[in-house]
Amino acid sequence: MEEENIAQGSFEEVLIEDGFYVLKIQNDSIYNQTVTREIDSSFIQFHFCLKGGAKFIFNEGRYALEVSEDNSLLLYNTQVDLPLNLVLNANSWMVSIVMTIRKFHSLFSKEADYIPFLSSDNKDKKYYSQEAVSPAIAVVLSQVMNYNLHRSIKELYIKGKVYELISLYFNKSQDADVEQCPFLVDEDNVKRIRNAKEIIISRMAEPPSLQDLSEEIGLSLKKLKEGFKQIYGDSVYSFLFDYKMEYARKMLESGKHNVNEVGLKVGYSTSSHFIAAFKKKYSTTPKKYLMSLANG
Repeated sequence: MEEENIAQGSFEEVLIEDGFYVLKIQNDSIYNQTVTREIDSSFIQFHFCLKGGAKFIFNEGRYALEVSEDNSLLLYNTQVDLPLNLVLNANSWMVSIVMTIRKFHSLFSKEADYIPFLSSDNKDKKYYSQEAVSPAIAVVLSQVMNYNLHRSIKELYIKGKVYELISLYFNKSQDADVEQCPFLVDEDNVKRIRNAKEIIISRMAEPPSLQDLSEEIGLSLKKLKEGFKQIYGDSVYSFLFDYKMEYARKMLESGKHNVNEVGLKVGYSTSSHFIAAFKKKYSTTPKKYLMSLANG
């Protein structure tokens, strides 16, 4: 496992097994960052943008593909190498899975006809596909980015999550088109829902009511609730609760804040309420969590 800090961000590469690895790329700065890595034509690539946006540059800058937040890009070309030449926007996160086509075929050997580009007609062709990230995939991506585990089981955990990710990516049920809420087709509505997410995160200590939030983003309460659930896989306040607890956990890990300060930052006026919320989420108290880090 390699980990390299880039200015206000990080690049981590985890080897799952021979010819199969995952890249976690974070840019938390206010500047675009370029990430490059050699990848030859024997590999297939899956790129998932969790936050912000990115641009993949090919053929020495003559061609580019953009991937926005909550979208994915699949790349496959047996004829030419597709090295990673990625421009990651400011405040953007990306998870990439890269594996040999041979390894990929072995995962689906009994179901090769099910995956369109595994057919004998396509085996020597290039294949690019851009898709929206489903709520189920979004949850796994978040887990891949935000796990907090003992070093000895990190790689096993990520391996399990990556297999889950690939399974979900190809889980095209017959009802997939029906399940894709027509709401998502409307880009304007999607932007409003993303704005709602940014609003509740930026004001997490004192979030607006759902009614006020719906008025602020210019969507009806019904559309706000339905749209938020469709895009983020959870209700507004459940999403916010998880976000606040994750934020609090990272603040505690930094060692720069006491429990009371962290609780206030995420919107709990008393430490007892914060401790109860933290325990509900992580089944341990903030103090015990800090002790486990010290002993880890």
